[in-house]
Formats: sequence, C-alpha cells, structure tokens
Amino acid sequence: MSRVIHVAVGVVRRSDGKILIARRPDHLHMGGRWEFPGGKVEAGESVQQALTRELHEEVAIEVQQLQPLLKIQHDYEEKTVLLDTWQVTAFTGEAQGLEGQETAWVAVQELKNYQFPDANQAIIEAIEAAEV
Repeated sequence: MSRVIHVAVGVVRRSDGKILIARRPDHLHMGGRWEFPGGKVEAGESVQQALTRELHEEVAIEVQQLQPLLKIQHDYEEKTVLLDTWQVTAFTGEAQGLEGQETAWVAVQELKNYQFPDANQAIIEAIEAAEV
C-alpha cells in the first residue's frame, strides 16, 4: 500500500464570496488542473501551521482566521492523499502566484467550469452545499 501524503488545503474566500484557485504547474502530478492552494504538512507542523506557511509561500497571503471544512482521503494509482481542508475566513494581502502559477478568483457556481484533480470534487461539493 502506498503511503498517505497529508496535504493542508485552503478554501480562501474574499468578502465578495469569490474563492481563490490556482493552476498546478504542468510538471507536477495532475499538472495543468486547477486546485485550492495549500501543500504538504511537514513533520512537526500542525495542519493550521502548514496551511498558513503554504499560503504565504505560494500566494502571498497571511491567514488571520481558519475553520475546518472536511478531510478527504483519495487513492490515485501512484499515491494516496489526505486532503485536510480548511476555510480561510479572514486574511490579509493580495493573492498572487509567487511560484509562477496562474491564480483566479471565481464564484462558487463557476467552480464546475474548471478542471480539478479528482480528489477535489468532494471539496467543491462541500463548498456548494454550504451556499444553500
């Protein structure tokens, strides 16, 4: 069995309700698809610390407030990921792709127009359910 990669994922929402997504670099697993920003939880880090660090490094925002959304374990052929997903309910800074990735702010109803990795489908469903 493959090892589980623990990933902190942020659903970053602006005051206008739009959500931040970023395009994965082509050379990475699922390259070219869109994702919610975040990254691997390092040894000795809490999920909240990892997400705060990753969002600062990847998209130049400083997390002010988080709340848990859901955890998803998904098996790909080559690896298993545990997506520990949090809503970023307050942040400072202007989001931009610091690692050269394209970013976009999209309305919840527009998320279905973007191609995400398979594991992200449950996150999108949870976001849509929260809108009702």
